[in-house]
Order: sequence, then C-alpha cells, then structure tokens
Amino acid sequence: MNQERLLRRYQALMGAVPQSVWVMSPGGVVTVLSGGGIAEKLWTPGADTSWMDAVHPKDRDWFQRAWRRATRQRSPLDTIVRVRVDGAVDRFRHVKIIAAPVVDEDGEVEFVGTATDAEEHWRGRMREKLLARMAAVPAARDLSEAFLTTAAAVVPELADAVAIFRVVDGVEAGVRPSGVPAAASQERVGLAPGLPSLPPLDADFVLGPVAQRAIESQEARLLVFPPDGPPGDGLSDVSVRWLREAGATGVALVPVVVDGRTVALATIATCRGNPPPDEADLSLLRDVFQQMSGPLRRTMELQSIRGKALALQQSFLAAPPSIDGLTITALYHPADSAAEVGGDWYDAVRLSDDALALSIGDIAGHDLDAAMAMGRVNSILRGLAYDSGPAASPAVTLSRLDRIVQALDSPSMVTAVHAVLRQQTDGGWHIALSNAGHPPPLLIPADAPSRYLHGLTAPDPPLCVTDDLARTTLHADLHAGDTLVFYTDGLVETPDTDIGDNLLRLRTRSDALARRDLPLHSVIRGLLPPLHHRRDDIAIIALQAGPADS
Repeated sequence: MNQERLLRRYQALMGAVPQSVWVMSPGGVVTVLSGGGIAEKLWTPGADTSWMDAVHPKDRDWFQRAWRRATRQRSPLDTIVRVRVDGAVDRFRHVKIIAAPVVDEDGEVEFVGTATDAEEHWRGRMREKLLARMAAVPAARDLSEAFLTTAAAVVPELADAVAIFRVVDGVEAGVRPSGVPAAASQERVGLAPGLPSLPPLDADFVLGPVAQRAIESQEARLLVFPPDGPPGDGLSDVSVRWLREAGATGVALVPVVVDGRTVALATIATCRGNPPPDEADLSLLRDVFQQMSGPLRRTMELQSIRGKALALQQSFLAAPPSIDGLTITALYHPADSAAEVGGDWYDAVRLSDDALALSIGDIAGHDLDAAMAMGRVNSILRGLAYDSGPAASPAVTLSRLDRIVQALDSPSMVTAVHAVLRQQTDGGWHIALSNAGHPPPLLIPADAPSRYLHGLTAPDPPLCVTDDLARTTLHADLHAGDTLVFYTDGLVETPDTDIGDNLLRLRTRSDALARRDLPLHSVIRGLLPPLHHRRDDIAIIALQAGPADS
C-alpha cells in the first residue's frame, strides 16, 4: 500500500514538473516518464529509427560526440539542441537536455534526464550574439564592408548562404512605376564550407519577380522548396541554377529599409538537406538585418558627402588644353576611403599659342571643406596666371596668390608648384617654376636618367604659413622627347617610410618605364603605387616635348 501511494505521488510529481522526464537504458532504449515542458510535441522514432534521427542535421555530429563523451566518462550532459517537431520533417525546436548517469549494481549505466523547451531562450541568446557580431558594422568603410560583416554574422548558425544585393534604383516609400525592374548589384556573400561559389552577375542582371515584390512591399518573404529543388519561375535564372546546384531547401528574402527606401535585399538560403528557415527564423533574420539601417544610413551619408566632394573636385580638374609641340596627360586617383576626399588639384591654362601655365597643389584636409577650398584656390591661381600672361614670374604669381588667399579665405596650409612654359625657336620649351612646399617635379630626359628639377627640400615654404615672403623662380629646359612630371605627395608618401627613399624609388621606376618606349599616359599610370599602398589622393599632370601627335 505504501509503495502504491509512493508511485501515485511520484506520477503526480512527474506530471507537475515543467519538463519532460526520460530514461535511457544501457541498450539505448528511451522511455518517456513525463511529457510536459515542450510547447510542441516532438517526433518519436519508430522501430527502424533512433532518437539521434530527431536531432537537426547541423547539430547531429557535435551532439553525438558530446553524448559519447558523457557515456564514456559517465559524466552529466547539459546542452541545447534542435529536435524535430512531430508531423513535420523540416521543423525543429530548441530543447535543453540535462542528463545524469545512474550506475546499477551490475555496473551498467543508464541516463536519467529532462528536456525543457528552450526555443525563446535560444532565440534571445542568438539575437544578442548576432547583434554583437554586427557591432563592427558602424565602423565599416563602405557599404560593401557593412554588407560583408552582416552576411558573415548569420553564416553558418542561421543559414548556409547569404547574398546581399544593393538595390540600384531604389524604391521610394515602397512604390515603383509599373514594369520597371529593380536592378541590383551583388555586394557580398557569406557561404558555408562546401557550397559552390556564386556566379558573377552580368551588368544587366535583374532580380526575379518574387524578390522585386519583396523590395516593393518592403516585407520579408519565405520560400520553402519542394524536394526536387526550387521551381523555375519567380526567381532569376541565375539564382535558380545556383540554388539547385547547392541543394537549397528554402530561401528567405529580407529587404533592408532606410528612411522609407529599400536600399538592399538580403537573400538567405539553407542548403544541402538542412531544413528551410521557418517563420521564427524569418522574424530573427528580419530583426538582424534591419539593425543595419542605422549604420547603413550613416555609411550612405558619408558616401553621399564623399560623392559630392569628388564630383566637386572633378569639376575643377579640367582636361588639359591641346598645345602644338606638347603631349599633356593628367590623372586623379582619390584615396581608398569611403569618408575622405582630399584637396589635390592640377591645372593647365593656355596663355598663347606657344605658352602654357601649369600648376599642381594640395590643400591640407580630407573632407568637403578641403575640396571646396581647393576649388577656390585653383580658380584664383588660374585667373592670376591668365591675367599675368607668358612673361610673368611664377614666384610673383604664387606670392600674389598667397596674399589673396590669406586675406580672403584663411584655409589650411597649401602646397603648390606653378610653372610657365614657353616654346623656344629650336622647338624645345623653357620652364620657369616656383615651388611652395611641394614635392619636386620629375624630369625624365629622352637620353639620360631621370632627375628632379631641384633638391628634395622645396625652395620655398607652403602658402598660408607666413607673410611677405620673397619666393624663388627656378629655370630648366625641356627638349624633344623629354618628359616632365608634376605630382602630389600621395605618389611618394606612405606611413612609416622615408620620403627620400620613396623619391629614389620613383626615379628608378620612371627610368624602367622610359626604357620600354611607352606612350605618356601608360608611363604615368605605371608610376602609380599598388592599390593597397594608396593611402592618400594622387594627382599627376605630365607633359612631353615633341610633335603634338607623338
């Protein structure tokens, strides 16, 4: 009687606890003593299946290792694992498993354990983890880096593949004219190991109609594929081919909205037999990717400022004029940064049929103010040069510029070279120049090693640093086939290097290019440092004496 009463009490207790209680025999047979504590009924294996078949494919390997270790060491097991829900082969729920070994009198070990619903707890922890990973997004230098950071945050825990498409023509307030496709450029991807690479996209690539509807509606969409793979309609042909090759089981489409405008579409796929995302996954993905909106807004604002500054800067960099007897080429490369634009400029003004004023300079600063100041200084110098004419002294012209700029503009320090070239009776060119704190111009003779027109130290200090300074004019000659290169400091200055060594390397490089008998524009491009060494803006203007069509 006492035993029956104890059994009833035990059964009542098992029915009241908020967990499922189970026992696994030494032979691996699981007996559920109490089935509470789980929001949804879990799948129960049949005669030809095991409990391990109920575990999510992505969790199976590590969970088997953990279980074997606990069995071998006769130690407790405490973990969270995804377990299949009854009646749905592709739906799983996070369950907290706690198991303890019990050794009987024969030394056999069985495990007694509990299973508790951990879905909400896991999603809360996962959301915190993903958002912590995305803490680097605000520091991204550009949109591509922000997208890459976000894509990497969700692979492989939540998905097997993520591709983020930047919407090119956007959707204002979710409205798009009828028949206008949403063109997009693939920015960055995150792929789990073993998946095929995404193919390159053509310039005229457009997203499929399902993705376009997600962009227009600004609502996330979930696509679950049949066992034979994604259907041929609704998605772009390129996407369907890749999804089939990757064995995709489903795709979530999550638009990223900033200030009422869809700026990107995140496509998140599960592949290689892994269950497709469900509504709970979609909700978590929506929260994670929408967290990009603030950082993206700031990044877009920085890109907008940089774009305006670059456009302003480019508007001041007019194409060099055509002068008989001279070949002139120029280029400008902005610094490799999303938020910076410099105050570099070059300019060439025809003074007469046989005379040219040429200048190059750099204003301290890397922002829109520097670009605007550059435009003002360049315009003033251009006007002074034209008004002064071919006979003017470059030193006097720079002194006049210095007084005007200090009186009217009060900018930061300005370095510049201003030169006047006049054609001689023998077809060569005489050069008169004044250098205000700028790197020395490089002369590449047709029949001799290259050299700088003056020493490594500029003859005169920069503009806007002192008043009433008597500046210096230097003189040189340019013969047929000779090349003269003016450049800004970005070509020869890099962190933790010596400027003298860099100038020597520039000479060595120019000599090697000159021996190859390249056209002038190829020589100038050949002087540029590798992309990963371009830390500052680079402006170059070069001229070569000889026939105009040489």
